Amino acid sequence: MSAHASVDYALQRRALLADLRAGRRSLAEACDAHPYLQLAARHYGQEADAACPVCAKRALRHVHYAFGDALGKASGQAKSYGELERMRDAFDEFGVYVVEVCCGCGWNHLLRSFVLGRPAGGQTPLSTAADG
Repeated sequence: MSAHASVDYALQRRALLADLRAGRRSLAEACDAHPYLQLAARHYGQEADAACPVCAKRALRHVHYAFGDALGKASGQAKSYGELERMRDAFDEFGVYVVEVCCGCGWNHLLRSFVLGRPAGGQTPLSTAADG
């Protein structure tokens, strides 16, 4: 799935994990996934390739949340990878936030965000650049 723009939160994740290991943060702070987030992880989440960085269980999942005016009532909902694929061509630009969630210990962290959908105005980024 190609994205227009992307932001990676890996540095913040590493800093939080370092603080946790050094005792500057508690497990309660790091492993505080809301019950709805854990439910979304179980039902819509994609299994992660790695184990949880906190408890080392293989219960780590990636949940994709879609946000945007173009989505109407679907904005703010967890979406499967397949749903995002279909939405990419059906809606104007919208944001997607990928949250890492451990269904074992409750660890959760924003991994990345990116933009999907048709460019505003119906033009592709290349045709916009060529016109200007």
